[in-house]
Amino acid sequence: MADTSNIFISHYGKDDHHVQSLKERLKGGGFNVRNFSIDSTKHKDGRKPSDAVVKRLLNMRIMQSSTVICLIGPETHKRKWVNYEIRKAYADGKRIVGVYTHGNKDNVELPTTFKRYGSALLGWNSIDKLGDIVNGNNSDFENESGGVASPLYNIKRISC
Repeated sequence: MADTSNIFISHYGKDDHHVQSLKERLKGGGFNVRNFSIDSTKHKDGRKPSDAVVKRLLNMRIMQSSTVICLIGPETHKRKWVNYEIRKAYADGKRIVGVYTHGNKDNVELPTTFKRYGSALLGWNSIDKLGDIVNGNNSDFENESGGVASPLYNIKRISC
């Protein structure tokens, strides 16, 4: 059996069904993953935890993950926790991969933090490429046809 890869799937809470589908598709593709993201459908007694509790959980779970996958749908770019998760992943040195939710590759805005810190951007049907990234291989941004796209921005990162 292949080694298990710990992933964190950053997403808009109402896209929880995409999280489940993505996990199933990765496992169906032969990739052994353990998801550390927070599923908002599992809050006990319908109570929402405080921001401090959410932040603590996110910090712990992102730290335990090797790759952060950001599911990108129509509302993702507006979510404060998605932007927090991407910033935290970058600060922790994690790979950050954007995956468009099904049918949204051409008509959604990317989160500002993903534009700055994202390392790869894939379409929904790029499970093999996503699995390779989760397993530690690099991949490029994709264009609409699934080919290699030019970078979003020409940013050079330097250490001071």
